[in-house]
Amino acid sequence: MARRLSKLAPDWWDYTTLDQELLDDAASLKAEDLPSLSREGFRVVIYDTLEEFYLAEALEYIEAWRQATPDSPAGICGPIGPTEQLPLVARLVNALDLNLRHAHFWGMDEWVLDGREVPPEHPLSFARTDRELCFDRIRPELAMPEENLHFPRADVTEYEQSWEGVRCVVMQGGQGDIKHWAFNDPVRREGAYRDEPPSPEEYLKLGTRVVDLHPVTIMQNARTSGSGNVSLVPTQAVTVGPVQTWKAERVSIWHAGMHDNPFGQRLTTLMISKRIADSAVPMSLLSLHPNVQFNFYRGGIGVCEVEMH
Repeated sequence: MARRLSKLAPDWWDYTTLDQELLDDAASLKAEDLPSLSREGFRVVIYDTLEEFYLAEALEYIEAWRQATPDSPAGICGPIGPTEQLPLVARLVNALDLNLRHAHFWGMDEWVLDGREVPPEHPLSFARTDRELCFDRIRPELAMPEENLHFPRADVTEYEQSWEGVRCVVMQGGQGDIKHWAFNDPVRREGAYRDEPPSPEEYLKLGTRVVDLHPVTIMQNARTSGSGNVSLVPTQAVTVGPVQTWKAERVSIWHAGMHDNPFGQRLTTLMISKRIADSAVPMSLLSLHPNVQFNFYRGGIGVCEVEMH
């Protein structure tokens, strides 16, 4: 049976093309059900306060950077969205006198305009945000060498090479409305993918690349970062690929309830738990990664009930 068209953007793949039974099962999950979806290789953790949540996220940076040595450099790949952990990271580095000379950081993605990554002057620049909220706040004598800061560019050659010979202890991420990590969005419904989305095996072969963004992703970023000003948001980005994601020893996803909604948080948790991998829901492909952790803020899990406003 042919898969149904998306309710959100008929020319694209997304989670609305899934089986209705799976969607109903996800919607029926209560907050207290989520930890029971943990399995070997997939752990679900819930934090009761935002303070605990963002501190735990910041501590993953410290955990990764403490493992860096001259013979075994190590680092973390981190997102913009959420950003609340970034000032905490700088405070922790300074308070602990943690020297970052052998540590590395990879930015997950960056906007692309006219075939080039946006400059730091762009109001939505991810690289500038990382520097202003974190790296520029670290004491100079502790600071990470500039060459150990890796931000993706439209020409991905240098960025992809930076993953060689350095351990990525953890890759962090958030989850967008379209169920992506980084900007690994579902693809357009065209050509070879008109009737079926790419197989998981095909999608996981993708490296860091420039992507066309799903309309839902553009709308979400306008809402969360641009006060709803859609014209401000580029329609392309360069994003860390599944190939680099699978170089990370652990993938750690942070659900504060600020980005994806109660239903979306439940859907991907269920799919990863049950090892249901479908590239129309890119986050579900993490069911094939050997070490994934979902982190929830209890107050952001919400409920899946009809409530008219």
